[in-house]
Amino acid sequence: MPRSMRNDNFIDKSFTVMADMILKMMPGVNRDEKKAFVYYRDGMSAQADGDYAEALDNYKEALELEENLIDRSYIYYNMGLIEQSNGNIDEALNLYQQSLDLNPRNCSALNNIAVLLHYRGDRAIEAGKEEEGEELFDRAAEYWIKAIRIAPGNYIEAQNWLKITGRANINAL
Repeated sequence: MPRSMRNDNFIDKSFTVMADMILKMMPGVNRDEKKAFVYYRDGMSAQADGDYAEALDNYKEALELEENLIDRSYIYYNMGLIEQSNGNIDEALNLYQQSLDLNPRNCSALNNIAVLLHYRGDRAIEAGKEEEGEELFDRAAEYWIKAIRIAPGNYIEAQNWLKITGRANINAL
């Protein structure tokens, strides 16, 4: 039974009913696109419940069916969130990059890559690898600058870090 049929929460049921009505009324949407959306919706629900294995299974099914590049980018992004939550940094970085390959303006993916690179930079410095840490910080800065240029009002902490560390021209942001 699909997850959407198991939800006993009023809000989840309401969302599911509304989403199904919209899908039925949408002209020109093919059957696979509708099925992709159902898998994506069930993946989001499972992810929200902390059932990451089920969420990943649903996202993988959605990827098999989804043709829209922007929608595919969000599926990869959500998969990256799960891998990041599970501590699988390499896989999270890979999935965020796949999201960016399809949608270079995905600020959240840009930010999350920067956060993970910054984290790795901190770990490198703690391990006495100053040069490696600084290189990771520089890479993080590149991603944050891209995200900030797309969404200037977001990522205030990143903007402050860039200014404090001298990794960005204050006027460029």
